[in-house]
Amino acid sequence: MTRFAHNGGIQIAFEDLGGAGGDPLLLVMGLGTSRFWWPDGLVTELVRRGFHVVAYDQRDAGESTHLPDRRVGPPIKALLHRNAPAYSAEDLTDDAVAVLDALDWEGAHLFGHSLGGLIAQRTAIRHPQRVLSMATSSAVPSDAKGLNVLRYLRLACLPRFARLHHPETPQGNLDLAVAMARILAAPDQHLDEHDVREFVDKEAAHQVASLRDRKAQSRQIGAKWHGGPLARITAPTLVLHGEGDPLLRPTAAHHIAAAIPGARLLTLPGVGHFLAHDVWATYADALRTLADRADQRPQINGTTL
Repeated sequence: MTRFAHNGGIQIAFEDLGGAGGDPLLLVMGLGTSRFWWPDGLVTELVRRGFHVVAYDQRDAGESTHLPDRRVGPPIKALLHRNAPAYSAEDLTDDAVAVLDALDWEGAHLFGHSLGGLIAQRTAIRHPQRVLSMATSSAVPSDAKGLNVLRYLRLACLPRFARLHHPETPQGNLDLAVAMARILAAPDQHLDEHDVREFVDKEAAHQVASLRDRKAQSRQIGAKWHGGPLARITAPTLVLHGEGDPLLRPTAAHHIAAAIPGARLLTLPGVGHFLAHDVWATYADALRTLADRADQRPQINGTTL
């Protein structure tokens, strides 16, 4: 069931995915995708490991507020432009905290994928008291800005996205999702309709077609960060990355881990940018270990050291 948090005039849609009574875990999905792109199988693995799992839609995605259209170019142009087209990166972190407030969670473990990983990093910087631990997968470092982000991108795959054209029909939406998943998969991974149908069906049931809104994607990726560096993160941190990621180079993960004191780095061979079933158990185990590490941190007068 969809619920809504509020950050000023922005509505943020979120959903309780199960595990009530477990450790609070907030999932943050990537660019231009809704919360429905978290695989049921991964969520099941997380619940089995004692997490209470909640996922939300970023502004401009899913059932959250979509901003009015503005004259913005393609996402890559918005990324490199000096001015934000609609809102700041700080606004995106505040949306995550608005969900925590709506849940009456004083703090939560954060797990962000792709752009969601970038938002998780920045939430841990801007709202350290609300983040119990922070995990990213397939994300760029928050410290990278403008042209420096390009060093982490595998630019050869970007034209493949631009060439995708499918009719706005139920079958067209499914074909588009399959095509995008195949671009994001590791070279030796085979993906078909079965791997994305659950996401597409859920979006259709909620009248959402997030992959098609390029202007919203530009507004999201164009949000500029004015906050502090990664070195300010004090929450226990895990950095995950597939060594076969066709979109982001593994150096992105190495640089995130190197910048955050005490961060743990885990790269997986044969894994791409898409959250395929072969990573679910491994990622869930790693998140459980991270949460246990956070629980063991000493406290003085209720403040975690």
